[in-house]
Formats: sequence, C-alpha cells, structure tokens
Amino acid sequence: MSIVEAAPPGRARARPGGARFGGRRWIEIGLFVGPAIALYVIFLLVPVVQAVHYSFYSWTGLGPLSDFVGLGNYREAFGDRFFRQAMEHNGILIVLSIGLQLPLALGVALLLNRPLRGRRIFRLIFFAPYVLSEAITAVLFLQILQPGGLVDAGLRSVGLGGLVQLWLANLQLVFYTLFVVITWKYIGFAIILLLAGLQGVPSELHEAAAMDGASSWESLRYVTIPLLGPTIRIWIFLSVIGSIQLFDLVWIMTLGGPAGASSTMATYMVDKGINSYRIGYATTVATILFGVCFVISMLYQIFVLRRDNLTGTARMAG
Repeated sequence: MSIVEAAPPGRARARPGGARFGGRRWIEIGLFVGPAIALYVIFLLVPVVQAVHYSFYSWTGLGPLSDFVGLGNYREAFGDRFFRQAMEHNGILIVLSIGLQLPLALGVALLLNRPLRGRRIFRLIFFAPYVLSEAITAVLFLQILQPGGLVDAGLRSVGLGGLVQLWLANLQLVFYTLFVVITWKYIGFAIILLLAGLQGVPSELHEAAAMDGASSWESLRYVTIPLLGPTIRIWIFLSVIGSIQLFDLVWIMTLGGPAGASSTMATYMVDKGINSYRIGYATTVATILFGVCFVISMLYQIFVLRRDNLTGTARMAG
C-alpha cells in the first residue's frame, strides 16, 4: 500500500480545503489592503520618483524634458545664498520652537493640570488658534501688524510708541515677528498634547515622592518630566517636521520677503517654481526638502520611537 493510500481520509481531504482557505484569505487581504497600497503608490511614490527625475532637468514646466543638467540644479541650490538663508531660517525656527515653545507649553500645561476653576475654558482658549486655518491666521495678523494697526495702537496707548516698528518690513525683525504668530497658532496643540501626557502620570508616584521628602521641583524633575519623555519627544518630532515644511503663514504674510528675510525652503521652492517658471529647479528643492524630512523621520524611528515602544512594552509587562 502506498503512503497516499495509507493516509487517513480526513487528513487527505484537509489539504485541499486548507489550500482553498489560504487562497481565499490572501484574496481578502488583497481586497482590503490593495486600494490603500494603490493610493500610496499613485499619490506618494510615483510623485516622489517623478520629482527626482525632473530635478535632473532644466525644465520650465512646458514642453518635453530635453535639457538634461544632471546634478547641476543641486549644485546651484547649495551654492545659492538665498537657499542657504532659507535653510538657516528653518534651522532657527527649529531651535526657537524647542527652546521657547516647549518650556512655555509645558508651564501652561502644568498650570491647567491643577484643579483650577474654569480650566476647561482656558483649555479651549489656548487650543482655539490651532483650529483656525493658516490662511485665516495670516490675514488676521496682517491686519493686526500693519502700520497703525492694533499692535501699534496698543503700544502708543500705554506710552510705548517708541517700540513701534514695521513688523513685517524690518529685515532684522520680520522673521521673529512671524515666529510669534507661529507660536500663537501652534502652541495650543503642544499644550493639549502635554496635558494629556500629564493626566497619564499616576498621582501615587507624586505622593510617594512627597513622602520621601521630595520638593515640588524635585518631583517635577525626577518624576513628571521623565514620564512625559515619550510625549515630549513626539512633540519635538512633529515640531521639527512642521518647522521644515512651514509655508502657508509665511507665504501669505510676507511671500518670504523682504529680500528673503523671512523665507523658508518651501517658500523658496514655490517662488522659483511659480514666479520664475523653473519647475526643474523647484523640484530639486522639493527633493532636498523631502530628503531632509525622510532622514529625520528615519532617525526618529530608529533611535527614539523604537526605544519608547520597547520601554512602554516592558513597563506594561512589569
């Protein structure tokens, strides 16, 4: 008798059924995942590959791709002082966001985490600017900061007329004026995010620290801040990516001017692509911008997010 004939009838019939079940399962997976993968490829991977391809040509956006320049656009970009200035502005914005917005947001979140009367209203007040669109915020502050506007009138009314400036026309001041607007617009998100993290810190740890003789500052430093580490790192990552990609507010309020004093990589890219009809060069800047964001995202994924996930898993297991 052969091996096939000696096999139990039930087992012999199970293999075709299992194969049919496995095939049906993969079909179901393909039906659910396929549309998402198709959208990802069509709207992300294809445009990225196409942009990299265009970056090797001197192209106006009209006609065929014929003037191949290789890495010439990249050499021109890094050799252009206005592009380097735009990259410097993005770097300054990252430093200011982490150095000023983070402590301010953490301080406000600590206050709102206390049992204050009307704290829900305060949370709403701080978060409301984040809900507004960038266009509305830009137009609003264009009216407030214009010569003779609300800011100038307020300074003159309290006897500080000497501080009145051309807030959006002063080469040394315009970028920091925009940073104030950016802070007003986005700090509410940081406050809510940190507040959510604070509410996840067990009160028993603070009570144990107080019983051990720790002061409020020591409890904040050695208990609250370490447990807020993952939340803070997530916000820093989002803030860095947002600072690199900043476009709307700057473009509507100043167009990156005057004389590039408030430009960012995104405004520089749009200016070269639309105003100068240099689509090939603009896609070069877009490729550089994408590369910077991609590298930062990968570094965050490898060195930060993975460690936080492992720490959180170990904490839940313990």
